[in-house]
Amino acid sequence: MNYRFILKTLGHLLLIEAILMFLPLGVSIYKNENIIPFVNTIVIILIFGSILSLIKIKNKSYFAKEGLMITTLSWISLSLFGALPFYFSGYFPTYIDAFFETVSGFTTTGSTILKNIEVLPYGLLFWRSFTHWIGGMGILVFAIAILPLSNENSMHMIKAEVPGPFTSKLVPKLKDTAKWLYGIYLLLTILEILLLLLGGMPLFDSIVTSFATAGTGGFAIKNSSIAFYNSTYIDYVISIFMILFGINFNIFFLIIMKKFKQAISNEEMKAYFGIIITSTILITLNILSICNNIFEAFRLSFFQVSSIITTTGFATTNFDLWPQFSKIILLFLMFCGACGGSTGGGIKVSRIVIALKKVIKDFITVIHPNTIKAVRLDKKVVNEKTINDVGYYLVLYFLIIIFATLIVSLDNFDFETTLTSVITCISNVGPGFSIVGPIGNFADFSGLSKLVLSIVMLFGRLELYPMLLLFYPLTYIKNKRKQV
Repeated sequence: MNYRFILKTLGHLLLIEAILMFLPLGVSIYKNENIIPFVNTIVIILIFGSILSLIKIKNKSYFAKEGLMITTLSWISLSLFGALPFYFSGYFPTYIDAFFETVSGFTTTGSTILKNIEVLPYGLLFWRSFTHWIGGMGILVFAIAILPLSNENSMHMIKAEVPGPFTSKLVPKLKDTAKWLYGIYLLLTILEILLLLLGGMPLFDSIVTSFATAGTGGFAIKNSSIAFYNSTYIDYVISIFMILFGINFNIFFLIIMKKFKQAISNEEMKAYFGIIITSTILITLNILSICNNIFEAFRLSFFQVSSIITTTGFATTNFDLWPQFSKIILLFLMFCGACGGSTGGGIKVSRIVIALKKVIKDFITVIHPNTIKAVRLDKKVVNEKTINDVGYYLVLYFLIIIFATLIVSLDNFDFETTLTSVITCISNVGPGFSIVGPIGNFADFSGLSKLVLSIVMLFGRLELYPMLLLFYPLTYIKNKRKQV
């Protein structure tokens, strides 16, 4: 394990975080707010970041293990230091609360411990939503784009940050791939800001709402979330952009390269839109009796389906009051998540498609033992390793849910609250049902539960394995290995 390289890289990443924190500091200065929380935090991060970045290293090479370790430790470190402005501000009762909020931000979960969001000053509101934007595409993707970190093994870090069973380069050079990803990400964010401004949303609200949409995070700056604006136009704009950010970013690259046929034929995207359309229709019909008309039912349904499947977590209504049929559909969407290679969380549509095709293949084999049928995705054969990886992932996913639910159950909340609090955190959705529903929060959970749920959020965002590596004893044993 190349510890010096890991620590030096963490130092560089902390310095990037310090630089990024000047943006909310500028907002606080402009709004004539207390700047001490940000100033103190920036100084602390600069000190630690500078010390680590000055570490001298002889061996600059790294392997899969180092790449995954850098990914895990960077997300934890950025969250630990990123929580300081919240804690220093006094708006968060304990550091654990501030840490929970920050992890929720960076992992684009959107769960909160705040009972009254609107009391926060503009600088903190900006930083809170900005963590979504940073975490949405990934801090390491950003770092690879601007720092000399890229080599043939950097793909291990990209794979850990960009969710889904498949990760590939858009262009031959990984640094250029990172630039393309962030370029598309930035362009879509700016476009949403402009469209929200056209709908009458104030500039600050448009910026932070777009940050939260782009990262599919869902931190709102109003207690009633997007329902505050009471605008059909704004609801539909945000709905559409949530769906866009839930699409694999490779699709946007293909469109830019004018490979329209290849983009449109993507099987995961077809399944993604199919789930959205089907879920929206079913919920619309189910809630029609409690809405004024079919147009209102469709708008509410479309928004919440878009919000939950992309794991954004915005709300325009208290869907916890919807009929059980609609809530079960939303629960499935929490598990499902968006497409691989997007900013969304959850299991990912591609994994679900592969798992279903594997089940169908095995069923056909049982009936017709001599049949040879391969699992295909986008007309390409999915190899057995990928299929097995999907199976292992699903098993681990549900094992973590069971284990975390047992610990959170010590708080003695009702079953719906306990279970959905864990599901919404590992899927990086934000709201669950009951106490943690769209008008609820995590404030009354114990410190232990908040720490466990914070770890669960990191497990979900980093797709399990990088976090598991941290707790695996053999990770730290020095051994000879071949370069991957």
